[in-house]
Amino acid sequence: MIDFNVPPYVGTEMEYVRQSAEDNHKICGDGPFTKRCQSWLEERFCADKVLLTTSGTTALEMAAMLCDLEPGDEVILPSFTFSSTATAFVLMGAKLVFVDILPDTKNIDPAAIEAAITEKTRVIVPVHYAGVACDMDEIMAIAKAHGLLVVEDAAQGVMSTYKGKALGTIGDFGCYSFHETKNYSMGEGGAVLINNPAYCERAEIIREKGTNRSNFLRGQVDKYTWVDKGSSYLPSDMNAAYLWGQLEAAQTIYDDRMATWHAYNDAFADLAAEGLVELPVVPDDRVQNAHMYYLLLPTLEDRTSFISFLKEGGVQACFHYVPLHSAPAGERFGLFHGEDVYTTKVSERLVRLPLYYGMSDGDRARVIEVVRAYFGK
Repeated sequence: MIDFNVPPYVGTEMEYVRQSAEDNHKICGDGPFTKRCQSWLEERFCADKVLLTTSGTTALEMAAMLCDLEPGDEVILPSFTFSSTATAFVLMGAKLVFVDILPDTKNIDPAAIEAAITEKTRVIVPVHYAGVACDMDEIMAIAKAHGLLVVEDAAQGVMSTYKGKALGTIGDFGCYSFHETKNYSMGEGGAVLINNPAYCERAEIIREKGTNRSNFLRGQVDKYTWVDKGSSYLPSDMNAAYLWGQLEAAQTIYDDRMATWHAYNDAFADLAAEGLVELPVVPDDRVQNAHMYYLLLPTLEDRTSFISFLKEGGVQACFHYVPLHSAPAGERFGLFHGEDVYTTKVSERLVRLPLYYGMSDGDRARVIEVVRAYFGK
């Protein structure tokens, strides 16, 4: 069976993990490897401040906390996303306002955002699906016009850009994931990007259990104490050590994944031309990171039989999000504003193919062969 995902591994990770434990004697948070990763991310993506977290979920939780939401405040987000996008704001007592997506990129529709804004709206959460950027110029213009904060869910968007700007660095806050299913991994982990310097010190406090410990370690105060709400969002330096090996090889991983993405896209172009499938769309002003490759089948029934056919052919594939507004928690904590034109239809028809770093030419060719065989090619 060709696995849907294999966690990235470049070969240096375990040596760095050993160094964190045996040489550095520092395996808790904010050790040398954590700082090295944060500096790399700041420099590579021109980010004001990057803080590693225990997951992409807790990165979103930190961002939601920094938004200073009150119970009843409204947050606009797509329904076509993972639950973490929503739960971070539910924890702050916010009301979720789900809106529709665009049919090409599968990203949040800016027109739907505009239509959903009320006097209670406080935050817009664009989700960069498949590592392809949302229309951030339009979203930022809407936010500015209405005095709203923007939290980019760039969990899938590390190494992707919008008009030359790294995803996660455009809104007020950005959030990355380094889960084992992502392009770059530390097993469980993430990062929050602070793009407004006014929030940097408070972000450090929230991340350090509500204390000003970071100020103390820099010699800015003679002792540290509890000053705000927060939690323990620091990942182990051993996890950061694992991530460091992958950041060192970031371009190699990127190039490898892109090769598979383009091989798929070239191999299925004729299927799309015949109307048998729809392929991913990447607008010209955006650079993606080959986080995933998906196909859209004509109907839910077609997708079901397609996934079954692939499984019989030794290829593991999967579909993606069940729309959050149709989930029990979505019905409890939010509502869908406007008409669901594309969200459910995309959810029912989309299937993801295997794509991971180090995928062999033979496995890639086998996936292409089985997919084409389904259509009698």
